[in-house]
Amino acid sequence: MKKNLIIIILLSVCLCLCAPASLTSAKSDPLKDLLCAVVIGRSELVLDIGDTYNLLAIATDGGKVSYKSSDSKIASVSAYGVIQAKKKGSVTITATRKKAKATCHVTVRETTVKLSKKSITLDCGEMTGITATTSNGKTVKWKSSKPSIAKVSEKGLITALKPGSCSITASVDGTTATCSVIVAEPQVTLSAQEVTLTRGRSFKLTATVSSKRPVTFKTKKKSVATVSPDGTVTAVAHGSTVITASVDGVSASCNVTVEPPVITLSADEITLTKGESKTINAYVSSGQAPTWSSSNTSVVRVDKKSGRITAVSKGKAFIYASEDGAKARCRVIVG
Repeated sequence: MKKNLIIIILLSVCLCLCAPASLTSAKSDPLKDLLCAVVIGRSELVLDIGDTYNLLAIATDGGKVSYKSSDSKIASVSAYGVIQAKKKGSVTITATRKKAKATCHVTVRETTVKLSKKSITLDCGEMTGITATTSNGKTVKWKSSKPSIAKVSEKGLITALKPGSCSITASVDGTTATCSVIVAEPQVTLSAQEVTLTRGRSFKLTATVSSKRPVTFKTKKKSVATVSPDGTVTAVAHGSTVITASVDGVSASCNVTVEPPVITLSADEITLTKGESKTINAYVSSGQAPTWSSSNTSVVRVDKKSGRITAVSKGKAFIYASEDGAKARCRVIVG
């Protein structure tokens, strides 16, 4: 400011010394035109893109000075000498009065952008922030090359959406800087790969995911075994199926087989006398109670629920314990 004030004072002195008494005359004075000079405040300027600068130029005859830029796409200048820096490059600003002129060489610097991170690896659903520093302090615009893989907010917050890779770009004044982003595929591990159940029994299948994202469970055959959202598998009918745990396109599976239960009786053969009763026990692997029956009720009767046997008459018969397709027998001799 002090420097510009000194220049104005000097120019005013020159103006007073050089201007003839007939300065206000409307007629052109060749001698006056010859003695007219233009004094400019700066001969060189360095600006950043977007900067403005008020360039001061004065004619010694007190007349109005006109301004012109050699390339207004790089830096323009108004009728009042206000320079606007637009893009990288160099221009000459010329201040003219009649045949007199003065120039200022203007250099517009390229805006530089520096990112806090050049590469990032994320899991699906994970978020992280990235910052950009510009040489002129301007705010950058953020953009993702593949928003379906990772998106970025206007403040540089990156959110990983699905496995893959993309670039996050910060741009300002035509200058860009990029950060490569890799969204890793999650690793899914199940607590079991093979499970055998009997009908009606359940088993809790646990999934461990490296990205800690929730998995989706699915069964291939609902008629054989169902699975709940928390991974509880329930056997429905005999057969085999596959339970799959999936997350972000990655899955792990468990083979499930539903088999008939195993039935074990407390005795394979017993001997009774007519009218005598006895109870034998059945151990069913499914935990269900079996149904009892007799091969010959005229010789031996049995209670369907309790399995209590009663000898009716002399002879031989078999007592059966049945459950879900499985069967075990005990030979009964009545003597």
